[in-house]
Parts: sequence; C-alpha cells; structure tokens
Amino acid sequence: MEKLFKLKEHNTDVRTEVMAGITTFLTMAYILAVNPDLLSASGMDSGAVFTATALASALATFIMAFWANYPIALSAGMGLNAYFAFSVCLVDLKDIQDPWKIALAAVFVEGIVFILLSFFKFRETIVNSIPKNLKLGITAGIGLFIAFIGLQGAGVTVSNDSTLVGLGSFASPGVTLCVIGVIAIAVMNHYKVKGSILWGILGTWVLGMIAQGIGWYAVDPENGVYSLIPSLSASSFIPPSIAPTFFQFDFSWVGGHIFEFIVIVFSFLFVDLFDTVGTVIGIADQGNLLDKDGKLPRVGRVLMADAIGTTAGAVLGTSTITSFVESSAGVAEGGKTGLTALTTGILFLVALFLSPIFLAIPSFATAPALIIVGLNMASAVLKMDFSVDMADALGGYLAFLMMPLTYSIANGIMFGILTWIVVKLFTKKAKDIHPIMYVIGILFLLRIVSTL
Repeated sequence: MEKLFKLKEHNTDVRTEVMAGITTFLTMAYILAVNPDLLSASGMDSGAVFTATALASALATFIMAFWANYPIALSAGMGLNAYFAFSVCLVDLKDIQDPWKIALAAVFVEGIVFILLSFFKFRETIVNSIPKNLKLGITAGIGLFIAFIGLQGAGVTVSNDSTLVGLGSFASPGVTLCVIGVIAIAVMNHYKVKGSILWGILGTWVLGMIAQGIGWYAVDPENGVYSLIPSLSASSFIPPSIAPTFFQFDFSWVGGHIFEFIVIVFSFLFVDLFDTVGTVIGIADQGNLLDKDGKLPRVGRVLMADAIGTTAGAVLGTSTITSFVESSAGVAEGGKTGLTALTTGILFLVALFLSPIFLAIPSFATAPALIIVGLNMASAVLKMDFSVDMADALGGYLAFLMMPLTYSIANGIMFGILTWIVVKLFTKKAKDIHPIMYVIGILFLLRIVSTL
C-alpha cells in the first residue's frame, strides 16, 4: 500500500484512507438508485443501467486511484443523466425508436473527444474561455432542472391545462413521503450525518413500504404502480445482465442530422468540462492537495480518468461518468490518496450484488435526492455578479432560467451563450469574446436553423 499510494508522504495511514473511502461511498451510493430510475424513462432497461453504472463507476474510480493517486470517486453525473433522458431522449429524439441508443453514441463520442482534449491539454483552454457568470448560471440551471424532474417523479408537480404546471395532491403517498424525505435529509445535513442523502432515500422507501402495508399505497402494475417490497430470493442477488445496454450504439440517425448530433455531443461535453474541473479543484483545495502555485499536480491524469470513464460507461450503457463532489466527504474524513478511491471503487463492485434493493426504490424516494442535489447546485447563483456587465448578467440569468422552463439543459446553454455574445457585440465589447465562444455560438445557430 505504501509503495502504491505513498501514504507516509501524504501523512496518512491505511485505516484513515479506508474509512474515508467508505464515507465517500455512503454519500454517493444514491446514484445507484437514481441513475437507473432516471435513464429508464428513456426506455433503457433499469437492471442493465444499474450494472453499467456500478461497473463504470468502479472502473473510473480505480483509474483515479492507481494512476492519479487522488481520493476522488467517479460515477454517472447528476444533471448529465437528466439531460440524457429528459432532454435528448424525450424531447430532441422523441419521435425516434430507442432514442437512448443515439444518446449513448453521443456520450461515447463525447468521451473520445474528452480523451483527445485531455491528451493535448486543451481542456482547460475551453473551460477558461467561458465567462464565470455563464458557468455559474449553467450550474444553477442544472440544479433547478433536476429538482424539477424530482418533483415530477414524486407527483409534487403535475401538469395543469391552465398554468402548465400545478401542485399534486397530498392525498398521494408519493407527494407526502417525498416532502418528508426532503425534510429528513435537510435535518440530517444539519447534524452532519454521513450519507444523509442515501439514508433519506432508504428512509422514504421504508415509509413507502409501510404505506403499502396499510393500503395507502395501492399496487397497480397495469398503471405502472409496482410493489415497493423487493423480491429477495437467492437468485435475485445475481447482478442484472448488462446485455440490453452493452455496446448499443445507433449511428444511423447521425448522417442525416449531423448538426443536431454535434449539439448533443457538445452539450454533454460542455457541462462535463467545467463541472469536472471545478469539482476536482474544489476537492483538491479542501484536502490541501494543490501545490504552492495553486495548481493540481498530475491534473492530466485526473482528467483522463474522467474521460476514459465516460467512454467505458457509454460502452457499458450509462450516461456521462464524472468526478463526484461527494468525494469531499471522504477528504473531510482524512482521505488524501488513491487508497480512498480504491475503497470506494471496491464498494461499487460489492453493490452489484445488492441490485434488488436499489432497483426496488421508487421515484418518490429518489426525488428527495434530486431536490437536495438541485439545491446544492442552484446555490451557485449566489456567486453570480449581476451588477457589472449586462452581457454576463443576462447570459447567466437566461442559462438558469431557460433550463427548467424549456425542459432542456441544452436550451439553457444555448440561450445563455447566444445572448452573451450578441449583447457583447452590441455593447462594443467584442474583445471580451474568446474565439472558442464564436465557434460555440455558430454551432447553436446551426441548431436553431436545423429546426426551422
């Protein structure tokens, strides 16, 4: 262990690193329930998605552990999975059979591009060309978007002919239990309970099983209301087959819709770019892992672990793999090396044999996780500056406003960037526009033209 992870050099030991890895896993294990639930909305097999998520998370985290030697774990990124299912599959590709196969192809291409960008060290240039307000506005918008998805899944937000959206009935167990779950996670967060989101999901699910037992939650498979009590036979603990999603790419649509496909790939890439860099730098700063110049040693290896994880994840059958901010929980427990990440990765493999538990968790139990994660992301708006430059203010504002209101992360990015560029040009501040931003703007204009 000492030779692999240089524990003494980092002033740590095996016990501290293992406990930190367990803490990180507890704080991010909710993804094993949330990701299959979200991606199944696109038509994907939830069991296969569960297996793909666990395997891709373990693989990417092992690369981070052994190659980069950092206490950072990776899994299917929140927001990116929502964009995959609810924007790309259910909106952009809604008239196509098995749209998730095209979305997986886009994630695969994104991963390849990511590897190339990381290899040529071009990734930071792209991230730095994007104005701070736009970055923060996009992060906040993704938070609102995934919270909205959670509210829908629990029935808290429902369609309304007069106002488009309305409030669901508290007579529904899903609505009531979702609210209870959100409050429970908030209280646990206040008292710094490790794994509060996971415990909130499990607690809400247990309350749902009690509601089923007393007859409040009525099982009706014909209408998509299934039993909340998992089948726990010996065979059920065999990990679900990955065959339904493994290497299921569809590139046939791409030839006639090249601009639409490029925009989809770019949207995945764009969000993943600065999300990963921001997450990694934040975690490294918390753990005092930055050097005297404020830079992260071996950052190229960190980014490459992310890129390879995304590519492998697409092959296995899951959305974009990225570094998880929940890794900061393990760092707070003293994790400083790849041994922390190795422990988390091993626990993802162990979780493969607990699929009956994770796959039986209903949408109203995962909704509190989406809402709380959405809260954490939406708080980025507090760092936005609305007082100096109108282009920065309006661009960032429209980015987080249009995502939930148009039900699309890509639309939010498009409105934010195009508005920022146009206002900069008309206020005679063209010198502030990086050439890369012009390229991005042209891609979005082509996307608009292709829909006319």
